[in-house]
Amino acid sequence: MNMIFRRQNLPLLVTALVFVVLFGAFSVAFRNFLSLRVVTNLFMNNAHVGIIAVGLTFVILSGGIDLSVGSVLAFATILVATLIGKFHVHPGAAIAVALLAGAVFGAGQGFLIQSYQLPPFLVTLAGMFLARGLAFMVSAKEMAIEHGFYRALAGLGLPLPGRVMFGFTACVFVVVLLAGLWIAHLTRFGRNVYAIGGSESSAVLMGLPVARTKVLIYALSGFCAALGGVVFTVQAQSGNPLNGFGMELDAIAAVVIGGTLLSGGVGQVAGTLLGVLIYGTILTAPDYLSGFDSSWQRIAIGGLLLVFIILQRFLSRASAPGG
Repeated sequence: MNMIFRRQNLPLLVTALVFVVLFGAFSVAFRNFLSLRVVTNLFMNNAHVGIIAVGLTFVILSGGIDLSVGSVLAFATILVATLIGKFHVHPGAAIAVALLAGAVFGAGQGFLIQSYQLPPFLVTLAGMFLARGLAFMVSAKEMAIEHGFYRALAGLGLPLPGRVMFGFTACVFVVVLLAGLWIAHLTRFGRNVYAIGGSESSAVLMGLPVARTKVLIYALSGFCAALGGVVFTVQAQSGNPLNGFGMELDAIAAVVIGGTLLSGGVGQVAGTLLGVLIYGTILTAPDYLSGFDSSWQRIAIGGLLLVFIILQRFLSRASAPGG
């Protein structure tokens, strides 16, 4: 039991330590970095990545992968913008259509993966190109969203001390995060996800609804990707089929840095939050350094990702029989 506890929690503890050290080092190096405004901005500026990462956490926990989320985000942004700007649909209805489309798209990928036993990597890679193509079919150009409802959303938030506003996008991220924590740890669906990631064959033998759960996992990922797109439209006040290029890799990196094992079965949504905050902290550096080469950001993220992959390999060996 103690071994299982350590295996489940060691990646999370390492992630928390990395975040504390990184944020502490930046706070010492940069004036005014240690402030409520910076912490708030970490949530607001990375809300779309964080929301996508929460959905991806369930996919990776189940032993799968979803490469389509960046393209689904782009599709959602341009779909919402087109419905509002060209067809004069109310933003609430446009957002609902985009979220439904994302969930259906994800469920379709999950159905193909489960029904035909196809590799998730290949199915979602095809989904990445398909969703991007659909985004360009909706509109090949960026489209501004000019509607009072959207301007009101951009101005919403929770007032904090020091004239700091915890904006609407950050609030949505926190709600999604709390929902993810509840689903992962307090529902039968969450327990099934962990069971499938631990051993899908054992889950089948135990009589768990593996097929239904896998379809729902990818439906959840598609929904979160579309919701990330909606949040992105609130930030940018526009939609663009070019949005989200490479964002699936950023979100996957945040999940893995957060301690979720790529092999599945081990990880926590709380770790994904820390992974997103580490990602955001690294991206904040140029704001405090003049002449900073942004390539170092990707090097830092790649280095951390490599470290956590090595850690995952160590944990897998340690947990193996005779390890």
